[in-house]
Amino acid sequence: MKALRLLTVLLLALTGVARAQVVTTNPAFFTAADAVTLTFNAAQGNQGLNNFTGDVYAHIGVITNLSTSPSDWKYVKFTNFNAADPSVLLTRTGTNTYTLSITPNVRAWFNVPAAEQILKLAMVFRNANGSIVGRATGGGDIYVDVAQTSALAVRLTAPTTGQNPTFISSGATVNVTGTASQAATLTLRLNGTQISQQTNATSFSGSVAPTQAGRNVIRLTATVGSTSVSDSAIVFVRPAVTTAALPTGMRDGINYLAGGTSAVLVLTAPGKQFVYAIGEFNGWQPGTAAYMNKTPDGNQWWVQLNGLTAGQEYAFQYLVDGDLRVADPYAEKVLDPNNDRFIPAATYPNLKAYPTGQTTGIVSVLQTNAPGYTWQVTNFQKPAKSKMVVYELLLRDFIARHDYQTLIDTLGYLQRLGVNAIELMPVGEFEGNESWGYNPSFHMAPDKYYGPKNELKRFVDAAHARGMAVVLDMVLNHAFGQNPMVQLYFANGNVTAASPWFNVTPTHPYNVGYDFNHESTFTKNYCKRVMQYWLQEYHMDGYRFDLSKGFTQTNSGTSDTGVGPWGRYDQSRINIWTDYNTYIKSVDPNAYVILEHFAENSEETVLANAGMMLWGNLNYNYAEATMGWLPNSNFSWGYYGSGNGGRGWSQPGLVTYMESHDEERQMFKNITYGNQANLAHDTRTLPVALARSEAAAAFFFTVPGAKMLWQFGELGYDVSIDFNGRVGNKPIRWNYYQEPARRKLYDVYSSLIALKKSQAVFDNPSSYSQQLAGAAKSIHLSDAAQKVTVIGNFDVTSTTIDPAFQQTGKWYNYLSGDSISVTNVNAQLTLQPGEYRVYTTARVRRPATVLASKAAQQVAALGLTVAPNPAAARATVRLTLPSAAPVTVSVRNVIGREVRRVQLPARPAGATVEVPLTLDGLAAGLYIVNVQAGAASAATRLVVQP
Repeated sequence: MKALRLLTVLLLALTGVARAQVVTTNPAFFTAADAVTLTFNAAQGNQGLNNFTGDVYAHIGVITNLSTSPSDWKYVKFTNFNAADPSVLLTRTGTNTYTLSITPNVRAWFNVPAAEQILKLAMVFRNANGSIVGRATGGGDIYVDVAQTSALAVRLTAPTTGQNPTFISSGATVNVTGTASQAATLTLRLNGTQISQQTNATSFSGSVAPTQAGRNVIRLTATVGSTSVSDSAIVFVRPAVTTAALPTGMRDGINYLAGGTSAVLVLTAPGKQFVYAIGEFNGWQPGTAAYMNKTPDGNQWWVQLNGLTAGQEYAFQYLVDGDLRVADPYAEKVLDPNNDRFIPAATYPNLKAYPTGQTTGIVSVLQTNAPGYTWQVTNFQKPAKSKMVVYELLLRDFIARHDYQTLIDTLGYLQRLGVNAIELMPVGEFEGNESWGYNPSFHMAPDKYYGPKNELKRFVDAAHARGMAVVLDMVLNHAFGQNPMVQLYFANGNVTAASPWFNVTPTHPYNVGYDFNHESTFTKNYCKRVMQYWLQEYHMDGYRFDLSKGFTQTNSGTSDTGVGPWGRYDQSRINIWTDYNTYIKSVDPNAYVILEHFAENSEETVLANAGMMLWGNLNYNYAEATMGWLPNSNFSWGYYGSGNGGRGWSQPGLVTYMESHDEERQMFKNITYGNQANLAHDTRTLPVALARSEAAAAFFFTVPGAKMLWQFGELGYDVSIDFNGRVGNKPIRWNYYQEPARRKLYDVYSSLIALKKSQAVFDNPSSYSQQLAGAAKSIHLSDAAQKVTVIGNFDVTSTTIDPAFQQTGKWYNYLSGDSISVTNVNAQLTLQPGEYRVYTTARVRRPATVLASKAAQQVAALGLTVAPNPAAARATVRLTLPSAAPVTVSVRNVIGREVRRVQLPARPAGATVEVPLTLDGLAAGLYIVNVQAGAASAATRLVVQP
């Protein structure tokens, strides 16, 4: 019963949210044993479906005595929110009115057991795919009371008895209407004083004129004999708004004052009438102490909160014009009533609970004297643009625990690969939990699904300690519906023309969410604040800006035909990005500004020469080459410089990639669509496909300029981008690292990256030429210290090539360690299908690799694996014996000293042997695991984590 009483209290806080307007019922009072017809008015509430012309469906359930909270709906009809279903289709009765009949009675329609008490109906309304939703005012769920008996009942129908009081100015009159379930004496009282009375009535109408400042209670009582029941509503007489200048040094969002007991809240909301700050500091009740001042220009609202407890987290919102509750747009932490409960405690320990029953919608959190983070690396030097090797990753699909601690554990793997910059797909608060992150709602709050903010800082710090920059994927083209700035000016399912930040109609095709107007001063101020914040608060090294081509007010249409005009030279867009770039460089002169632009080269040249960097998508071209389809396999556009089919830029601002999050995976294309004309070199077989990807890497990393790879591309990730839906969860394939052929691809990547980073010729060659079309491709680079020639055959049959060596004499094959003596620089060389070579005139030692070709064969022969790898406390060596033999496992550190040895007696041929290794006491780092089984031997790497 205690749980039921608690639920009843919570429900009372939400009783009838906009019930008199959004949903009405016939009969007005009904029990679980009655039939009822619901009427939904789409013009009321959040107006998400206002003037919608398609089919509308109910998403509806019940709150029972077994519900644990108002969000714990039971017996939900048709649980797929994103699909149409005739059983919950509403009947249109007018432009914005719809009905839903529940027959023969509520209990039977929902199939609720007789012993379970139905307290309320809970609902929202949606279009067929769930992309447009009609809710209560403020975005909450809609609740309708279910009477427990057919006894006397009364209800106020005006003023609205919803979540928020009815706000009036002093001296205003309030009309009052109500209804009773049977004829009764209806008495109206204001603050306990009787105002009027009507006898033998089932309906009531009257008015009151509250004079008491602040909270006033209107109560309608129905009396029959000795039985009386009541319903009440709160009317709040608000004071006049005070106009006062913003205190010096205060800016939008939460401003913490010295001492830890006070904070100043600032909200930009021009054109609004009044605003209260409500939250745990005032019991979620509007009051004089949190009534916000308006600045003289009418654009901002502010209030100083006093008496806060230092270090305590307070949930709060802004109550705007008496009916809209929104979180702070600049909040660094928010709480979500629908999604937070699915965040594991291991990911976010001690996450503050949502204030269920006190409010609805997203709430922001303030905390004076919040625990800080002490940075260990304070003088990080960012890699030069020409040396950048960027690794793009999505935490959700890269590591199973999707948290920053586990991501830190992968840094050794990335460092061995040679990565010197990590690009995180968006980690700012987005809608839902599992997402690519391009549906942002709060641009300054790290999404809690990945862990606490200080853990993100620790990750950045750890990356810097290993020489790796961290680039944040930033989404400032748009915001989604949970964003407070969207909600502040929203009606009829869209932002309104009154919005200081957003375009009512997007100015470009393929826009998602609500389109920012980047010529608005309000938008510029907001975006610059966001840009400053992550650089300073999190020590981010720069940004990759999503959909940067959308930062324009030049309208290029909204259909596919608008893509061409959208990409044409746009001086206004250049001006916007020049301004943003200048601002970012004023915060951090060395910050990376990387644009996902894809506009005409004439525009991109201006941006690149101004110091910005731009994505260069070569996915199609490289995949055509690895599949063995030659006509469209020209890589030339991946070079930023002049001549040779390059882009003609003066700055190394091109970030070229063979894969990003947005393209089909190269290895999936290879094994699905590859050229099978030569079955002896079938590009659809994994070994051939992986080898051809090595060749592509040789012609990728050796082209001057920054490079980017997508997670697990270095291991030949072969799961389609459309697996489980394009943005759905993908399998995490760390086991690929143990497969010899895939590990060989990793080692080739690592070696080529090491060559690129160690040799100045790849930064600014005195001479550069490329022939990257057709089957036989070549690259030539020269400077005073080094000459490089790269040749390769991307056909599925052998071919000859003129290597055009830059000089005679000795040339070193970097990847094999062999050398050749060149007497005729144009002597033809024969290359087998997929064969490639990287030659240098000055010898460069390839970094040591355990799995060279012979070693890989040995590992494969024994089926040798070590798991987990990386490992901490223990790992297991697993192998299969080709012949009967004893087994010895030896673990040595990088200087050759044996640190572990396990010996097993002879086991039969074909036996699978598992050897446990205890790693306690070993320093973190790289170790070599050697296995001897009779005449067979093999070695592999083991990474020990701290």
